[in-house]
Amino acid sequence: MRNLKEDLFEACTLFVNRKLKNIEEIMHANRMGLENESKSSAGDKHETGRAMLHLEMEKASQQFEVVSAMKDVLQRIDLNTTANHVRLGSLVDTNQGSYFLSISAGKIDIDDEVYYAVSASSPIGALLIGKSQGDQVILGTKTIQIRSIL
Repeated sequence: MRNLKEDLFEACTLFVNRKLKNIEEIMHANRMGLENESKSSAGDKHETGRAMLHLEMEKASQQFEVVSAMKDVLQRIDLNTTANHVRLGSLVDTNQGSYFLSISAGKIDIDDEVYYAVSASSPIGALLIGKSQGDQVILGTKTIQIRSIL
């Protein structure tokens, strides 16, 4: 039987792979658009079109870097190691929800339960890192009690 952390890790991996595929498709479409614009000779309209495509390529390139960094974070997670404090790869059950410290992938539903994949640099992730079972953190007006760490 698979364990919950493996399921959450797999959901995060799928999230990253979908994002990468999407960005690659956008970059490919923009490259094709640039090639087509190169064959055109419509003056100012041609230059504006090329400039817009270059901006879209730059935007997609930046997104690619962000998602690649997420993939790198996932590769650093060791699901087989347990710790008595919150660290990358921990599944933290609190009185305000359950958080998988990994990447910012958001809400994940597994077996009718809701979990939140959050990065260590997110507001909640930064508060939880290094904490132990029974510790409390305050996020805004909420007091969050750590019930367990897997």
